[in-house]
Amino acid sequence: MTVTVETTGAFEIPKPLNELSESEIVRKAHIGRVSTEVLRYLTDALTGRGFTWLLPVIFSKSTDPLWPDPGASIEKRVETEIYGETVRTTLSMIIHKLVASSTAYPRFFVLSPNVRIEKRERKATGWHTYEFTQLDFEIRGAGSKDVKRLFEAVIAGLIRHAKKQARRDLTYLGRYGSLKAPVTPFKAHDREDLMAKYGAEWETRLPQEIREPVWVTNIPREFYDFEDPATGRWDNYDLFVPKYGEVLSGARREWEYGRITAKMERDGVKKESYTLLLRMAKEGKLKPSAGAGIGVERLTAWLAGAKHIGEVQAFPKVPGVVYDL
Repeated sequence: MTVTVETTGAFEIPKPLNELSESEIVRKAHIGRVSTEVLRYLTDALTGRGFTWLLPVIFSKSTDPLWPDPGASIEKRVETEIYGETVRTTLSMIIHKLVASSTAYPRFFVLSPNVRIEKRERKATGWHTYEFTQLDFEIRGAGSKDVKRLFEAVIAGLIRHAKKQARRDLTYLGRYGSLKAPVTPFKAHDREDLMAKYGAEWETRLPQEIREPVWVTNIPREFYDFEDPATGRWDNYDLFVPKYGEVLSGARREWEYGRITAKMERDGVKKESYTLLLRMAKEGKLKPSAGAGIGVERLTAWLAGAKHIGEVQAFPKVPGVVYDL
């Protein structure tokens, strides 16, 4: 397949490997080495802190509903039949994480492939793909502060590691001098304050004004994020980085049966898609936890200064474009 190079705003749609020029191949190789150091550091940082490394799930009867998250933009959901049962490709491993952290794995992470067939207009963002990898982690008994402090340290450590181990690559990419380990703790913004300042476009405007990573809290989302019944405030957190936007999304989790089912009913989520989770909650076997998912490609794109997130993928998966490979 030949991909006609398009520009959408500040972004150029990535070409497949076989159509890259010699200089583009060199650039792709440098980004690949930065990606290697990102994965090396993140997995070492978590295993060194006592996390168990699990393998991902591809098909399941239960996956993330991605509803009513206002940031979701799914054109279709991929389903198939296996052994007489309908299964779906993983949108995220959140349901599996809640079950895993409540049973055998109190602290774990997984490099999870996600398939989200984004609407075609998201090609123009330079920031979305319809296949990507999340480093998903969950910690039993943890709260939001625990997760935020942990990943502030991890992000700062990752930048120091990358500047040491991938100096030549970051220099070639023009990123070495501008990439600096951020001061911790990161500044936090309430989503309501951002709405008042920027309006509905806060998610695109905030990254253009910040100079270091910042947390955004209190974002209305799916039933599994904890919502204070007294105040209606959400105990969740997204990490935004300059120019590129959100790279991490997480929360303290709901675990009580009555609260989970009430939110499902309010939001129109089909309970039959979450039978196991609801049974565990009803029996008191679902445990309090907190965690997050980190977009590996997005994080790497920020570190490497990629022109489009598809540059980070060996085989780009850009909304609205179907490549041969």
